[in-house]
Amino acid sequence: MIANYVKAALICVCALGMLNNSVAQTSSAPVKNIVLVHGAWADGSGWKGVYDILVKDGYTVSIVQEPETSFKEDVAATKRMLALQDGPCILVAHSYGGAVITETGTNPSVLGLVYVAAHMPDAGEKESDDGKRFPSDLAKSGAIKKRRTVSPT
Repeated sequence: MIANYVKAALICVCALGMLNNSVAQTSSAPVKNIVLVHGAWADGSGWKGVYDILVKDGYTVSIVQEPETSFKEDVAATKRMLALQDGPCILVAHSYGGAVITETGTNPSVLGLVYVAAHMPDAGEKESDDGKRFPSDLAKSGAIKKRRTVSPT
């Protein structure tokens, strides 16, 4: 699992390097703010390894703690985190978080999106549609059961 986070950190650093090179052509300051968004059935602590690596490399890193009560509220939590940034930023997401950053990526402070094994819905596509097109192994396993309504007798 740690290897996955190290890979994610390397992907972020590489993406930031490429972005900073392109930003340097239009601006004098490189992007230093990174906002990390976790996937479903997880929380922000899953990004700790990546956070530590990026902070050590001099980035200002924020982690969104999504409430996971609804997609709309997860997007709102990410927008609140974006409002706290002191300059342009990069949004990075894993899994379900990809749909969240796709929705919030139009914010003017966002200069780039990084998808780390993340959902990337098309414009106008619902997150639930993405899951239907590309069901996870967990969804196919039968481990997740639908709730049955039992009427009292």
